[in-house]
Amino acid sequence: MKKGFVSILKGTFLVSDDAPKNWLFLVFVSALATLMIASSHAADRKVHDIAKLNGQVQELRSEFVHTRSKVQRLKLESVIRDRVEATGLGPATTPPRKIIVQSKP
Repeated sequence: MKKGFVSILKGTFLVSDDAPKNWLFLVFVSALATLMIASSHAADRKVHDIAKLNGQVQELRSEFVHTRSKVQRLKLESVIRDRVEATGLGPATTPPRKIIVQSKP
């Protein structure tokens, strides 16, 4: 156990007779580690993008609700009556009549 640990610390496994096998394994492990780190960074970037987009969606939803309530207030009869009163228009004093059209056979 102690001999194996000392050989790893000294690096003799990299210069021994079967070193090419060890080097290939180290290159393979290094490539996998690099791939894993890159994948982790890409996932983190996507999480941040999703959080930013969710914030924008909430902002736009709030703006939509505010605008919709403003429009609903503007469509009230009292608001319309006050706005057109300056032009001399007012509500009708007589109720509307139903027009019935007789079709000719």
